[in-house]
Amino acid sequence: MNTTLRIYDTTLRDGTQGEGVNFSVTDKLLITRKLDDFGVDYIEGGFPGSNPRDITYFREAARLPLKNARLAAFGSTRRPGTAAKDDPQLAALLGANTPVITIVGKTSPFHVTEILRATLDENLAMIAETVAHLVAQGREVIHDAEHFFDGYKLDPDYALRTLAAALDAGAANLTLCDTNGGTLVHELEPIVARVVSEFGADKVGIHTHNDSGLAAALSLAAVRAGATLVQGTVNGYGERAGNANLVTLLPSLILKMGQRPRCARNLARLRELSLTLDELANLTPDTHAPYVGASAFAHKGGLHANAAQKAKSSYEHIDPALVGNRTRVLVSDMAGRASIVMKARELGFDLDEKSPALKPLVERLKRLEFEGYEFEAADASLRLRIAAALGGLPEFFSTETYRVTVERRGAALNAEATVKLNVNGAPRHTVAEDTGPVGALDKALRLALENDYPALKNIHLCDYKVRILDSKQGTGSRTRVLIETTDGKSVWGTVGVSDNIIDASWEALTDAVNHFLQQPPPA
Repeated sequence: MNTTLRIYDTTLRDGTQGEGVNFSVTDKLLITRKLDDFGVDYIEGGFPGSNPRDITYFREAARLPLKNARLAAFGSTRRPGTAAKDDPQLAALLGANTPVITIVGKTSPFHVTEILRATLDENLAMIAETVAHLVAQGREVIHDAEHFFDGYKLDPDYALRTLAAALDAGAANLTLCDTNGGTLVHELEPIVARVVSEFGADKVGIHTHNDSGLAAALSLAAVRAGATLVQGTVNGYGERAGNANLVTLLPSLILKMGQRPRCARNLARLRELSLTLDELANLTPDTHAPYVGASAFAHKGGLHANAAQKAKSSYEHIDPALVGNRTRVLVSDMAGRASIVMKARELGFDLDEKSPALKPLVERLKRLEFEGYEFEAADASLRLRIAAALGGLPEFFSTETYRVTVERRGAALNAEATVKLNVNGAPRHTVAEDTGPVGALDKALRLALENDYPALKNIHLCDYKVRILDSKQGTGSRTRVLIETTDGKSVWGTVGVSDNIIDASWEALTDAVNHFLQQPPPA
């Protein structure tokens, strides 16, 4: 009996029911290839026949040369009073030509009588006849037992009879669904254990929702109880509070519980998979996501950073490289000498705790933090300050003056920036316009430098954030500006702080340019 854990991804179906999650056909095909390459066992593509997008997707997906995954179409049992062979939805499922069909069936007497408006016996017949019809057409059928845990609590005997009806008709798997997401861990585990005892571990799967914040924990508990198929979505996308997050589940299953699903060999690509899907969904990645978030292995306190430097396991529960992540040290007013040394080494500097430059550097950085600077998202600005403290910061240009004016004429708004720089001993004086003052400054700065440094034509500002630090001071409040800049290949963050928002922006802009100019030219 094969009890190897199998992973069933429902990002393209259940995940797209989440608020703000929307994939085009092209997106869905790309995600299918990504998931197959990652090594999941099943990819649920959607509802065939429910909308033109899914109809097109299944037609195109049938041509994909999948190496690892079996494609699944999703639907429900036949309608009450309709023969399976005559049910149009089942015809659409078969028409999708997928090797796997997943059928959702009712398991709770409440849902059978009050929602489906059928008798309990008729529901059993609907499950059995639907599964038998699809199996007879050569399909592998997975039975999703909807509201199973709620139904089991109401009437355990009937809930188990629905599973038996599906299995006896030829279902390959019985996936137990916590559809409302309200079951607790201590309730779920003994129920799954009983189902495993009744029907065999190789027949039992789990599908959980995160309404109580427990979807991952429930799935882990189900595997502990014997379930051998786990359903979930990348990044936990899904209706309401989402589905079980495979990005959290997989490392826990593989690294903590010793499970070896097919995708275990690709675990180091997990962060990449998570970020790719967020990008395709046009969602901002969760920096605090377990395992793969940018902050998942970030150390801020000096004590923690010092301990992590001596033994990473002291404050890191796994090696971050196992999931494609890395250790980060955050420099703040909590940082000590060990934190600064670790961060400097992370940024490529040869610095140790005996260096005479370390003490003034630590004092300088703590003073800047006190003044409102924040380097957690501004590594480029931090790198410049460390280089200056170590005497290794070349001067590519210096600022003589800059001026910005903003003019409104009717509905039109225009900003003009004038910049005077000294570049290698030669004056540079440029003027640029844009709709806003920061955009005008950015253009004028790069215009002044591009003749001397042509590569600057390849960079542009891609994000701009402003934070008022002491709002009680009103218009005299200090302002922190965080800027992200890109050359199309990498992104770097810089920071500026001033009583004047334009001056803070200028500092962040010049840091961004200086950081770029410091990098070695491409080979």
